[in-house]
Amino acid sequence: MQQATVGGSQAGVWGSMALWKKILIGMVLGVIIGIAMGPDSAIFKPIGTLFINAIKMLIVPLVFCSLVVGVTSMQDTRKMGRIGLKSVVLYLGTTAVAISIGLAMATVFMPGSGLEMSVTEAAPAAKEAPTLVQTLLNMIPKNPIGALAAGNILQIIVFALGLGIALTLCGEKAQPAVKVFESLAEGMYKLTELVMKLAPYGVFGLMAWVAGKYGFDILMPLIKVIAVAYIGCLIHVLVFYTGLVSVLGRLNPVRYLKGLINPASVAFTTTSSSGTLPATIKASREELGVSKGISSFVLPLGATINMDGTALYQGVCALFIAQAFGIDLAFSDYLLIIMTSTLASIGTAGVPGAGLIMLSLVLTTVGLPIEGLAIVAGIDRILDMARTSVNVCGDLMVSVLVSKSENELDEAVYNAESSKKELETA
Repeated sequence: MQQATVGGSQAGVWGSMALWKKILIGMVLGVIIGIAMGPDSAIFKPIGTLFINAIKMLIVPLVFCSLVVGVTSMQDTRKMGRIGLKSVVLYLGTTAVAISIGLAMATVFMPGSGLEMSVTEAAPAAKEAPTLVQTLLNMIPKNPIGALAAGNILQIIVFALGLGIALTLCGEKAQPAVKVFESLAEGMYKLTELVMKLAPYGVFGLMAWVAGKYGFDILMPLIKVIAVAYIGCLIHVLVFYTGLVSVLGRLNPVRYLKGLINPASVAFTTTSSSGTLPATIKASREELGVSKGISSFVLPLGATINMDGTALYQGVCALFIAQAFGIDLAFSDYLLIIMTSTLASIGTAGVPGAGLIMLSLVLTTVGLPIEGLAIVAGIDRILDMARTSVNVCGDLMVSVLVSKSENELDEAVYNAESSKKELETA
């Protein structure tokens, strides 16, 4: 009876534990057992393969439905259209820059070099890299159903964006179809949540197999990945964001940095852009002088589609995995990584496990081993804290620039601290 009570208590603790803690425990146990068992730990690999297959199952319907819903959810008034266009251009542009920074950091520091991991499936044969023109032409699917069936992510993204725009232009006549996609998207979000419950077990199985095969050599590069990702995030905020605020907005970047401290702190601890939204809106209005109308539109939109931090993480992790498996990427592969991560940021934001889902998209698109997910999954929570903070900082930066461009930025509020110092001096 006492044993049953103890067992039930332990099950209750495990059930109430945060997912990231479970994944971390799964990773640590996998490493310990893998090193202890050596090559015999391959018996756990099917557990990880089950998780990987479940993630692959989600990719196509999740991206397609989410993108269609994301596009059709935008209101079609003239002012909202103008503000929306400015916001989307800024969000997607900064996302492309973020992943470029991630790729550059991983290229310079090479966190995965020397691991010499092998792929269980046959490595992709060397092939002639497609030209830039071919890459752009291949983005348009000749047969959308064929693209969906083949899992061609880039073509699926382009088709979903086009369909979403068309449904929006159709107005009321398209509402039944929009509601169907909204229902399907909600179903995919719930299915994603269920699949992510398998993550601790999948990570355990794959890490046991990886650690048994490669030993302690796998641990040091993970520390290097964290360092490279954090440095990249700091560069993106302290150099790129402040540069845009100073050059495009002609505003004091120090005031912007001070205004983002509170929401960035909330984002760092909660790892949720949506959960940080109340703090983000409050800071934008009370500390940065963004108008109520623009903050109410731009910031929720940013919480949905702006994933600069996640995109930077994709660049670092994708190159880390390529280096770890000894796969050389062509210039066209770098372009594919940038385009896929930028466009996919619209469709996967706000989904539990979005970072891993997006990384699986990138790996699938470029042809990198998806088994690499297991290597970074255990440190995903640590990386998530930094990338979510960057996402929120980007939301605030765009809200300031859009508000300034619409002449709706209260510069008296934005420069409040500077004004106080001038009064004290006088």
